[in-house]
Amino acid sequence: MIRRLLFACFIFLNNNALNSQETDSLLINNHDSLYIRDSVLRITNLNPFFTLHVDSTLSYQLQTNKDPESYFWFLKNSPVGLRIDKDNGLLRFKAEKAFFLSGKLKYDVNYKVQVGVQNLHDPTERIDTAFTIVFYSTEIIPTKVKPNVSGTMYIDEGEKISFRILCEEGSFPFLNILTLASRPIVGYKEVTNCNGEFNWTPPFDFVKESDSAKVKIVDLRFIGTTRFQVKDTSNIRLVVRDALNYPLALEEYKQTVKNIERYVLQLKFTFLQLDKKLKKTKGVRTGFDLTATSTSLTGTILATSEGADAQRIGQILPSIGLSMVPIKEATVPNRSVDQNQASSIRSSIKRLEYMLGENSLIGERDWEIAKKTNNLRNELKQTQIQLIDVPLEFTNDLSEEELNRYFNSPKVNKKYRLKTK
Repeated sequence: MIRRLLFACFIFLNNNALNSQETDSLLINNHDSLYIRDSVLRITNLNPFFTLHVDSTLSYQLQTNKDPESYFWFLKNSPVGLRIDKDNGLLRFKAEKAFFLSGKLKYDVNYKVQVGVQNLHDPTERIDTAFTIVFYSTEIIPTKVKPNVSGTMYIDEGEKISFRILCEEGSFPFLNILTLASRPIVGYKEVTNCNGEFNWTPPFDFVKESDSAKVKIVDLRFIGTTRFQVKDTSNIRLVVRDALNYPLALEEYKQTVKNIERYVLQLKFTFLQLDKKLKKTKGVRTGFDLTATSTSLTGTILATSEGADAQRIGQILPSIGLSMVPIKEATVPNRSVDQNQASSIRSSIKRLEYMLGENSLIGERDWEIAKKTNNLRNELKQTQIQLIDVPLEFTNDLSEEELNRYFNSPKVNKKYRLKTK
């Protein structure tokens, strides 16, 4: 009687569990097998963290609390080589060393993988979760510093040097790179990490007169350090050669040209004043000569006339003409000194203008700029010494264009050109 009562209670409770929607479990008969499964889909054996050695194989069977034949599995953001069987949830991976040598995978990096399972008949019945996988190796591959230039570089003062510091990555990357120089240098861009760029322009006064062979050597050291204080060093030697300070040399050249042009302008004005004096003197002397000639001619004519008075006057007039010669020399003497000075000034002006054209710069960076500057400076000094007795006028009422027009006029060229004997 008690046995029958217990059996009836069991049947009653079992029927209530099958018909209730709020129960947490149910009984299913599948292929003559009885499964007790939860109503909410979940993965029952998920491992949240996998650690895998290189060249090893991972095989892990994921399971759910549901019938596996009605569900499929999938992965998201999985690393290279990680696979899952969509039908039964078998997770497979072989950590081949080639993945790490090619850079597709890295050691000691947390790879977060999204895994999911979904009902084939009911898309709303789905679960998404994640696990982390980390790869490690007992073999340590050193990380090395690799500049993209050779060991020794030759540069000139004022020339910018630029190169990159690359890294050959190994098991552990560099956290930072330290830049050291064998002597103090300023104005450089240091390298602090891989693929950083080093920039430096040596100043023009970097190489001193006392330095041997007019060069100065700078040794650069780039030291990379991992988080385990493993270091690697790369050395670069810079040989800095003495070079012309072109910006300063260009300013010196321009200043020398400016001095010559100003001096030439002064000479042209002085030439103008001397030429005007010579013109005035020539006009007065010509007037004296014409007057003396006219007086002598008139006296000759009157001396041959019939009247006695006219003959007396004709005898007197030639002596008057002769007496005008010393008066002319005393009043307006011949300015041979001025004539010589004017000729010397004109030839000096022509020579200076020729030197300016002969020593003009070619291109933006003429490597003979220092030589040309010295040539112009020496020519200017020589001309100033030659014309040291010539009084230079510093003020005038004519513009530079008017002075040049007068100086290069055909009349002046004809007057002062050299005459061949």
